[in-house]
Amino acid sequence: MTHPRSSLPRANSKALAALALMAAAGLLAASPAASATLERTGPAAASAEPLAAPDIPIGNVKSHLAQLQSIANANGGNRAHGRTGYRASLDYVKAKLDAAGFTTTVQQFTSSGSTGYNLVADWPGGDANQVLMAGAHLDSVSAGAGINDNGSGSAAVLETALAVSRAEFQPTKHLRFAWWGAEELGMVGSKYYVNGLSATDRAKISGYVNLDMVGSPNPGYFVYDDDPALEKVFKDWYAGIGVPTEPETEGDGRSDHASFKNAGIPVGGLFTGASRTKTAAQATKWGGTSGQAFDRCYHSSCDTSVNIDDTALDRNSDALAHAIWTLGTAEPTPPGQSYENTTDVAIPDNAAAVTSAIAVSGRTGNAPATLRAAVDIKHTWRGDLVVDLLAPDGTAYRLKNSSGSDSADNVIATYTVDASSETANGTWRLRVQDVAAQDTGYIDSWKLTF
Repeated sequence: MTHPRSSLPRANSKALAALALMAAAGLLAASPAASATLERTGPAAASAEPLAAPDIPIGNVKSHLAQLQSIANANGGNRAHGRTGYRASLDYVKAKLDAAGFTTTVQQFTSSGSTGYNLVADWPGGDANQVLMAGAHLDSVSAGAGINDNGSGSAAVLETALAVSRAEFQPTKHLRFAWWGAEELGMVGSKYYVNGLSATDRAKISGYVNLDMVGSPNPGYFVYDDDPALEKVFKDWYAGIGVPTEPETEGDGRSDHASFKNAGIPVGGLFTGASRTKTAAQATKWGGTSGQAFDRCYHSSCDTSVNIDDTALDRNSDALAHAIWTLGTAEPTPPGQSYENTTDVAIPDNAAAVTSAIAVSGRTGNAPATLRAAVDIKHTWRGDLVVDLLAPDGTAYRLKNSSGSDSADNVIATYTVDASSETANGTWRLRVQDVAAQDTGYIDSWKLTF
């Protein structure tokens, strides 16, 4: 972490056989089902329970950490940006993913005079217009091997990706995993990736899940509270095993999720704490030592393979797998899905504003940066009208101002609104006010397209 500054997925015979063997061996963890009703035009979607996620073997995750420690030992004691240990770490992760059937891409950038690298791995299949991402930063600080920060997140994401391959998982969404470079210099790698996406490609990412420091030796259990839908998946999983959680605040804005959040992409994630002190109440709730930092080796040379709590690492790895299987098999919301209100609403002459409402439910995350509001208002002098789109939280987006020179009839237009900071679900309203005398009209219909 940066220092302060559904439908049931398709399955082939091999996948079914693998799942059957895992079930017989007791390796499939229970996964709570969640269903939601989507209010939309067109036929209703069928719902099905998500496929249960496999248990992520802690031994496999620890094996990856041992390899990262060995790489650091052989390369000056660290895996920092611009150092040989970082590239060796990336090559290790890439080789594992290539062998498992992922399509990997190494993305190159420059920071602080050195070449940096991101590694992106795509699992074949799934809806390319609904991309679910999980990622972690792979670099350490120069002071040490960075096994908790952030070998722990990198290893958990890697082993979850390999579990996808072992299960021959065929999700409804397209899965993409990533390992970021130069996070410790200010999320440089993830910013480079996000900034390089077109607006269309950004809109395709339905959510990004970040793991940074998920094996702290005096752990807390913190869940990012940025996106309600992603937060709920993790909180429900932890509630299911009887472990309370708290909202993550120490690392807010200091890890790679911030790059995605700032671009309007829904984000979530897990964290076990860094340099802040565990309180007595937290020690009572989670165990461990009160009055001591969650990770006393944060950004220090002692952040080695012994600086890990296996229970926390195991739980967070399993929680990530649960999120990937649950969100990855959720019924995708078709791009361009529309919600419409065709009830007429009279607009009084030179009087108070009126509104027409559309209720949206069953969507994941925030509204898009290209939310389209199609308006059909019949009026004898359109220049009298002020038109706003009201988000569920009451935020107003001006669609049209009044103008004395705008003498045409009617307002029949489609407006594009950057509503990426707004939760998609809720009641949206079209607000129209006639601010001058002598002309009348009504809202004929209006439609939101996500």
